[in-house]
Amino acid sequence: MEIFGVDIGGSGIKGAPVDLNRGDLARERHKVLTPHPATPDGVAGCVAEVVGHFDWQGPIGITFPGVVTDGVTRTAANVDKSWIDTDARALLGERTGLPVTILNDADAAGMAEMAFGAGRGRKGTVIVLTFGTGIGSAVFTNGQLVPNTELGHLELHGHDAEKRASTKAKEDEDLSWQHWAHRVQKYLAHVEMLFSPELFVIGGGVSRKAEKFLPLIEKVRAEMVPAELQNNAGIVGAAMAASKSPGP
Repeated sequence: MEIFGVDIGGSGIKGAPVDLNRGDLARERHKVLTPHPATPDGVAGCVAEVVGHFDWQGPIGITFPGVVTDGVTRTAANVDKSWIDTDARALLGERTGLPVTILNDADAAGMAEMAFGAGRGRKGTVIVLTFGTGIGSAVFTNGQLVPNTELGHLELHGHDAEKRASTKAKEDEDLSWQHWAHRVQKYLAHVEMLFSPELFVIGGGVSRKAEKFLPLIEKVRAEMVPAELQNNAGIVGAAMAASKSPGP
């Protein structure tokens, strides 16, 4: 079965049909740059462009970089603040003309990793962390998602953790892999102290370069592995969500 997934990120909006039997993209994804400012209207236009590229007809799942409850976006850390309390499901459904399911981006990535990737078959507490413009989180206990955890906004040394340890922070401050890994280590140790997970799955685009930083991280008891679906996890998870709840 194929369902369409869209992943809204701070820098890019990408989507593709997903083969839910394999947990992988059915066609090469199409990506456009996230507009700046990333207003609801601007982003909705980009989502419609991505979906239209494939002439897709049918349910679509869409991720959002913030808290989502019943189709309404409640926070907006890395997009325009006008997203706060927007009925995103209605807006995106109107712009695409299709049934829309919308959920937190890291929750979507986590669902995909738990079903098809590095978390498959794992019990206990598993935390999937996506490093990109910010830090997204998805917490699972015995395979069940605790939605909208937003652990990237934990305070660490007086700062939002994602302001110090995201991939964007590495790029903006031109940090070496070793320096950045030290920051990530402090963040993981803090999350571990609070949740005592058995496994951290490290996702986002940077997971493609896991060998450059994961071996540098010490003093974390939990097992740490790179995400297997890498930067496609959000698209796959969005499609999974749409297959279970095809719109209002």
